[in-house]
Amino acid sequence: MAYTYTNSKGQNYILHSKDMTLKNGNPQTIYYFAKDKRESALDNVPTGFKIAESKNGLPVLKRAE
Repeated sequence: MAYTYTNSKGQNYILHSKDMTLKNGNPQTIYYFAKDKRESALDNVPTGFKIAESKNGLPVLKRAE
């Protein structure tokens, strides 16, 4: 089951990830939220991250302190 976050405006967002290769050749995993469920949906928030909300209500993933 995909991880769903409901923001302060009552909109649902689903957490996804994507493995990318940077210009310098290093691999990196990108985490993002989308309103629709895609093939890359995650079941849980990755270890070491927390969810925050921007001023306009968009969820973002930040490193936990």
